Amino acid sequence: MKISGAKIVVETLIEQGCDTVFGYPGGQVINLFDELYLSRDRITHVLAAHEQGASHAADGYARATGKVGVVIATSGPGATNLVTGIATAYLDSVPMVAITGNVPCSLIGRDSFQEVDIVGVTMPVTKHNFIVKDIRELADTLRTAFKIAKSGRPGPVLVDIPKDVQTAVWDFEPKPDPVRPYPLSFASEGKLRKAADMITAAERPYIYFGGGIISGKASDEVIKLAEKIDAPIGCSLMGLSAVPYDDPHFLGMQGMHGHYASSVAQDEADLVIALGARFSDRATGNKSRYAKNFRIIHIDIDSAELSKNIPADLAIQGDIKDALFRLLAMVPQKTRPEWSARIAELRAEEKKRLDSALASAFEKNCANCAASCDKTGIPADHRLSPYDIVDEISAHAEADDIVVTDVGQHQMWVAQRYPLKKPRTFLTSGGLGTMGYGLGAAIGASTASGRRTILFTGDGSFGMNLNELATAVSQNLPITIVIMNNGVLGMVRQWQTLFFDKHYSNTTLNRKTDFVKLAEAFGAKSARAFSMEELKNAASEAFAYNGPFVIDCAVDCDEFVLPMLPPGGSIDDIITEIK
Repeated sequence: MKISGAKIVVETLIEQGCDTVFGYPGGQVINLFDELYLSRDRITHVLAAHEQGASHAADGYARATGKVGVVIATSGPGATNLVTGIATAYLDSVPMVAITGNVPCSLIGRDSFQEVDIVGVTMPVTKHNFIVKDIRELADTLRTAFKIAKSGRPGPVLVDIPKDVQTAVWDFEPKPDPVRPYPLSFASEGKLRKAADMITAAERPYIYFGGGIISGKASDEVIKLAEKIDAPIGCSLMGLSAVPYDDPHFLGMQGMHGHYASSVAQDEADLVIALGARFSDRATGNKSRYAKNFRIIHIDIDSAELSKNIPADLAIQGDIKDALFRLLAMVPQKTRPEWSARIAELRAEEKKRLDSALASAFEKNCANCAASCDKTGIPADHRLSPYDIVDEISAHAEADDIVVTDVGQHQMWVAQRYPLKKPRTFLTSGGLGTMGYGLGAAIGASTASGRRTILFTGDGSFGMNLNELATAVSQNLPITIVIMNNGVLGMVRQWQTLFFDKHYSNTTLNRKTDFVKLAEAFGAKSARAFSMEELKNAASEAFAYNGPFVIDCAVDCDEFVLPMLPPGGSIDDIITEIK
């Protein structure tokens, strides 16, 4: 069957099980968009307000489903607008295929209108990328892109297609099934037995996992391992949602803004079993101090991560689910009463420190409220704490509602507090830390799941890509947007307070934006919350509404995210209270 290159693209996407693509049209992809129009009964295109928002939507779609997200953009500025979203997906190991148009092959390299070397631009932030200059290679290149994106450690792949390749005609032979990932590699039997011996001999084992547990579908195995060896569990930011928050062994996130009990328990362990995590600087702090007290078993699908940041005493490369399944059969059932008692002490100490810190913060904020709020434009009579906001919103949500965050203080408050219960229900930019990620990702997640999606954001992050409210409204998606509005760039201000002598350089926003009126102008519903009563009413209204709803919550500008390991510091320097 002879068809155009543009139609080959659409037919191949459908062949690979793609039911939804996100994007924005332009001159060098107009043929491709024409084919999407003709095939609109088989594949849906969601029009974003900006290509960056489209790339984050494809990312959110992928994280929520485990499928490959697809985004399409035209050449030049359309393609470069995707780069932040592609890099976000790359740092967080999200499977994505980005398709860009380009000028005809004869014009490449001649500074043609809207021409850019997007393959060269994205080479550092993709698993692989292609420019297709021969229509005979188009279908198989797209299939390979899907294969690479979802194999091993997932990630984004870019396919650049010049205009003349889209308009050319060639034979297309559809495949009956989507491509399968490349064969998995499996952990060495000998190394797993050595790991089992180390675990059995340990007196204070600690399980630490990252996002690889979610992409590797190994949540059940982590829980079973903790039960069998009687070990506490901690995780990185990217690991959140893999283990239910109320699992008796789970201590929560550890690291720079992790739970006190989780971070201290890891430091006091004599063996850390690291699973699908990369030991980023935010998780370890001072690397020379980090593993002073314990040995490390590190298991990961990506051999490049083993001993990259922190040397492992035993490094095991292989599929994480298979490795844990086999390891479970090798370790004996064991209880560790002394270690369990110490963990209980740490939980109690964490609660005591948190209660003290919250009381101290409340008194400080109430005393300074008028002065600080006058600077930020937030009314002085508010009484909302970030944890109260998270608690109230979560009380209205269902267990499988998807929670998305932007980046900043609100991200950490949600990571610390939200009662996540199921894998793939927490979406955040962990590696790149992309402000403006949230709304696009929420659109993608809600589109994929058909369920309510909750976006927690800050006024700084929300301002980055709030234009995607137009998309949320146009698609009539049930997205509840909770803005923790403190009038400042809170995380940077926190650092300025603690480490830069309160030099608040360009972190007080002084903006007059009325988010309630703005939301209504976009066609969304909205409410303002300056008190718990107003928040309760707004949340009830938002969760009863089957469309985008913005809740503008007032938060004091001097609320801090605690605990905190200072940059370059260690557990010895942990800050749990501001005096």
